[in-house]
Amino acid sequence: MMAAQFHMEIIGELELILPSCKFLVPSAILKELRRIKNRSKGKNRVSASIALKIASSIPFEVIEMQIKDGESVDDAILRLSEKSRILCTNDRELRRKARERNINVIYLRQRKYLDVDGHLKH
Repeated sequence: MMAAQFHMEIIGELELILPSCKFLVPSAILKELRRIKNRSKGKNRVSASIALKIASSIPFEVIEMQIKDGESVDDAILRLSEKSRILCTNDRELRRKARERNINVIYLRQRKYLDVDGHLKH
């Protein structure tokens, strides 16, 4: 949603950082964006709507995310990210947990550009 709020070209930025990667969007993220869109008004509603369009377009690929018994959505996202060792999020707590698991985190910095916690290998 932040890309829409701050008028940032997220796809181009991601392709610069990770030129040969596949961009996966867990189904739980789309579900959360739909919930935000349906419950919000104003800028948050518009931002969630734009984020849904972006996440459902090329080069992003939506994947079904299975949440195990007793597992939170964040834990499932971390489990999914352990294979690629890369996660894109601005959620502060999720970023902290990812770093603890040595997962590189791409996040929006200063409302202008993407930055990386960790060292990415192309």
